[in-house]
Amino acid sequence: MNPTEENLLSWPDFMKVEMRVGTVLTAEPFKEARNPAYKLLVDFGPLGTRKTSAQITQRYQPADLVGRQVVAVVNFPPKQIANMQSECLVLGAVGDASGVTLIQPERPLANGLRIG
Repeated sequence: MNPTEENLLSWPDFMKVEMRVGTVLTAEPFKEARNPAYKLLVDFGPLGTRKTSAQITQRYQPADLVGRQVVAVVNFPPKQIANMQSECLVLGAVGDASGVTLIQPERPLANGLRIG
């Protein structure tokens, strides 16, 4: 997608999006979700822990996720997904049929650090 006048962001618009580093504390299959997903609990340090649902089952097993640092948007309003309130959006690159690849820091960072 090429930038156009309609989809260009201003710097203040970009700064509204709070992308933060967090560490996955728990990961388990989300059986109630419509599409294959995991329930994750992510530690964002001073921001506390947040629950989310992530459709990342094609590339990852729950045991692979625990202890992994991720990048997530933490200032979306909570969203009801099946029987859970999702409190953040873990970011990943959406690829072909092989699924989503998580975005993560190249080295360990403090939980809660802002991306920007």
